Amino acid sequence: MKGRQCFPSCSSLHSVDEDEIYWRQKKYDEELEWSHNSTPVISQLAQCFTSAMVGPLSWIGGLFNRANNRRNEKFSNYTLTARQESLRALWDIAFPDVALNGLISEQWKEMGWQGPNPSTDFRGCGFIALENLLFFARTYPASFRRLLFKQDGKRATWEYPFAVAGINVSFMLIQMLDLFTDKPRCLPGINFVRMLGEDEQAFDVLYCIAFELMDAQWLAMHASYMEFNEVLKVTRGQLEREFALEDVHRVHDLPAYNLLYH
Repeated sequence: MKGRQCFPSCSSLHSVDEDEIYWRQKKYDEELEWSHNSTPVISQLAQCFTSAMVGPLSWIGGLFNRANNRRNEKFSNYTLTARQESLRALWDIAFPDVALNGLISEQWKEMGWQGPNPSTDFRGCGFIALENLLFFARTYPASFRRLLFKQDGKRATWEYPFAVAGINVSFMLIQMLDLFTDKPRCLPGINFVRMLGEDEQAFDVLYCIAFELMDAQWLAMHASYMEFNEVLKVTRGQLEREFALEDVHRVHDLPAYNLLYH
């Protein structure tokens, strides 16, 4: 894909913050009732995000690795080997009939990474973005492949690179839900914490919904490469409105969930 090196990184999204400012100005008098189960998960997520910005990234994906479904799992020992395994697993799902030449290979560009070493794209969002992509591939494989191979709609000549777009989606959700703090105060973040108390995979599923919604907005806006940030901003606005609906109690209740199918 031509021009892929110029695709906006997740760190560039700091400049698009009008919605964040809006939600930060809306203070709520009611105090959130934190559940026993959701509080430690949110705290670990906040630590993960902080570490993604200023420290080692090798363990950040552990929070959303649901292999053993244990909330109190220790993530600090999440090793580089786990990242390598996740990358290989992601490749095998995306291209089951194509052998991967190595963890550093020009082949990765076919998935929409910016260069031959996918790890360099984790800067700013950390390993969590890779775990989000892997969850998407495993849980909604048809949807994952449909977006990866741009199978729907009339596509732009200059398309968004799939994997790097996925990293931006992860970062957008962390911003939108105010998860860089230990206690979200914005309406989407407050509602999300309630959802997380009922379903520990809420963020994983929300990521898949957001990716699908982003692609739908991309097609609706007839967007091209340089308009990706605007598409992501519109996607965030739509999700914020859906989180404010009175009948939304679970991530699966979001109207955009209907975009996903197995």
